[in-house]
Amino acid sequence: MTKKQQIYKALETITAPGEGKSLVENKNITNVVIFDNEAIVDVSITNPSLQAKKKVEVEIMKAIHQHVDQKINVKVNVKVEVSEKENPNQIRGKEIPNIKNIIAVASGKGGVGKSTITANMAISLTKMGFNVGVLDADVYGPSQHLMFDVENEKPLAVKVDGRSKMKPIENYGVKLLSLGFFTNPNQAVIWRGPMASKALNQLIFDADWGELDFLLIDLPPGTGDVHLSIVQALPINGAVVVSTPQNIALADAKKGVAMFKQESINVPVLGIVENMAYFTPAELPENKYYIFGKNGAKNLAQDIETRFLGEIPLVESIREASDVGHPVALQENTPLEKAFSEITKEMVSELLKRNANLPPTEIVRITTMSGCSTVKS
Repeated sequence: MTKKQQIYKALETITAPGEGKSLVENKNITNVVIFDNEAIVDVSITNPSLQAKKKVEVEIMKAIHQHVDQKINVKVNVKVEVSEKENPNQIRGKEIPNIKNIIAVASGKGGVGKSTITANMAISLTKMGFNVGVLDADVYGPSQHLMFDVENEKPLAVKVDGRSKMKPIENYGVKLLSLGFFTNPNQAVIWRGPMASKALNQLIFDADWGELDFLLIDLPPGTGDVHLSIVQALPINGAVVVSTPQNIALADAKKGVAMFKQESINVPVLGIVENMAYFTPAELPENKYYIFGKNGAKNLAQDIETRFLGEIPLVESIREASDVGHPVALQENTPLEKAFSEITKEMVSELLKRNANLPPTEIVRITTMSGCSTVKS
């Protein structure tokens, strides 16, 4: 094997930023030239950040010194290329190996409890026997690392097929990746769209998720470029929209549903969850006070012919459980645990119907056998 061939083999151990493939497999290496004891490597990447360019340069030098020749003088020329036809905000579309179902959890506006629903739905799925992961894609306000009580953890790098990958943090049986692991909690995240999309790209495709039955994606509120990129780029099986009963929230929820139904996106909406549906004081357990209105999300679901997955009451213990990183769905045999379990079962039921209509060539199929939900590929 020539020294040039050895260099190419060494570069197969380096993952291209945000691609999930090696520099060689992804054709990032444009040229390798050997002069006596000097190696010149020309590499092209699409990530424009200085950090990405420096990381590639260092990893190339390290790989050549480790696998080829420790004394060789390595020069790396990094060129950034973005196709004119490529939207810089767009996450490149591809499937994630070994993940059977991807569910987007969205809301038309902030503050309706989308992240709380996501966390507790993940716990409920785990209790049902599924392997579950959560991707916190709420770039500017990540919170899942707090809700799962892992805010002080840092994902480790692991080698998968000779490439470096991030290992998600796991708690309560749920695998989790969030930008909250990598940002300073005391500083605001001030990123333009392309930077946010690139960061999410790495969380999605440079992670070792392993075998998952469900990956829940906690999307940002609204209908912005970040989550539009995600739902257009990933093979989303379905979306769950969260709203409160009040008219302002319902108007935004309706826009969220419309976004998924757009022809260019075409993600099936599995249903709507009504959060903070009513308040019941502890001293009057039979009373229900509809503070934000009554049956708003249920009526909206009927109007737009979408499944109503259920309602979650406005209860202080839900907030308290989230604040201490112990989702309320972890409790056993409580009304709240049952409520989250019911909306999760409704979601799975809708997913069964959705996947039953997929063509045979689709990777994902969910079937029900003997009353138990099982996931098959």
